[in-house]
Amino acid sequence: MPVTVTEHEYDVVVLGLGAMGSAAAYHLSRRGQRVLGLDAYPAGHTMGSSHGESRIIRRAYYEHPGYNPLLARAYELWEELARESGDELLYNSGGLMIGLPEHELVAGSIAACQEKGRTPDVLDAGQVRDRFPAFILDDDEVGFFDPLAGILFADRCNAAHQRLAVAQGAELRHETPVRAWTATDNGVQIETDHGTIQARRLVITAGPWVTRMLPELNLPIQIERIPVFYWQPKQPELFELGRFPIYMWERGDEGVFYGFPHLTMDGVKAGRHHNRDHCDPATVERVVTAADERLCRDFMSRHIPSLNGELVQHYTCLYTTTVDEHFLIDYHPAHPNVVYASSCSGHGYKFSAVVGELLTDLSLTSQMHPAADFLKGSRLGVTASAR
Repeated sequence: MPVTVTEHEYDVVVLGLGAMGSAAAYHLSRRGQRVLGLDAYPAGHTMGSSHGESRIIRRAYYEHPGYNPLLARAYELWEELARESGDELLYNSGGLMIGLPEHELVAGSIAACQEKGRTPDVLDAGQVRDRFPAFILDDDEVGFFDPLAGILFADRCNAAHQRLAVAQGAELRHETPVRAWTATDNGVQIETDHGTIQARRLVITAGPWVTRMLPELNLPIQIERIPVFYWQPKQPELFELGRFPIYMWERGDEGVFYGFPHLTMDGVKAGRHHNRDHCDPATVERVVTAADERLCRDFMSRHIPSLNGELVQHYTCLYTTTVDEHFLIDYHPAHPNVVYASSCSGHGYKFSAVVGELLTDLSLTSQMHPAADFLKGSRLGVTASAR
């Protein structure tokens, strides 16, 4: 049934208040928009992709040249948010990228460093062990040290974006699932369990649930179940913040492993990156299994044995992944007043501050920074079928 909007309660509704949605609510409200943010779950929930103590941020980015200007802006925005909120949101621990010299992680990170005119700090296996005694590399492996890499405190970042959005006039409603939406040139109508909402524009940042909000786009994405682990180190001093870096370690067919220094939670966070365990967010197995644990233990027993202690905490996270592992940021092909962002593909959290800014530009002006053009849905043939 066509919707006729005669009075708009809000300028923009943001559907989904994870990292990207919280950032969008902040940037939209900062520009004077009447913003309503909606999320199906309680504040700080652990059902999606944005929760947790920490995320990696790194400056030598090899995945696509278009990310580099976006990443530079993201660093600026995280620093601005930290100043405005008064919270520590980013810690520069440095980062170590480990693997064979020809591996994409190592070779690509070195090339990205050189493209910026920096001299890469490349260590052989023995030099890595001398500087960071917890690591045991194979003799033919190397490490590239990125001094600009570090840690984003994810839960704090989400809370800061939301708190400041509210301070700027935004209204945020948690535990408010959206059941349907309809758009015309005049506005959008959003149906929730608590009533109908009218707005001029809609921003959809629904994470793993994006296909339910945009079924007509047939988005080419899959959801991955990612176990997250915290281990009790056998030598805690080796993993102290300020001594131990964030790291990513490419092991060929075994995949990519990652980890952090010890922060505030019990144990040290370390796990495996993509695992291709595809799932439905409504039915995903959220209990971490012995098989999940074994994949990481096998790696740590050989390469970080001082971390191969008791498993003290664990939970599951969800990756929303495209076939090319790049994000999707665009307006709806049939409704220019509806924009969406999704598919962090396991590396999007660090960009969420700038994605919020991109979504704001796209929603208000139908334009966004040209560097982000490679993230549009057209590259994957995204078009709208009839709703």
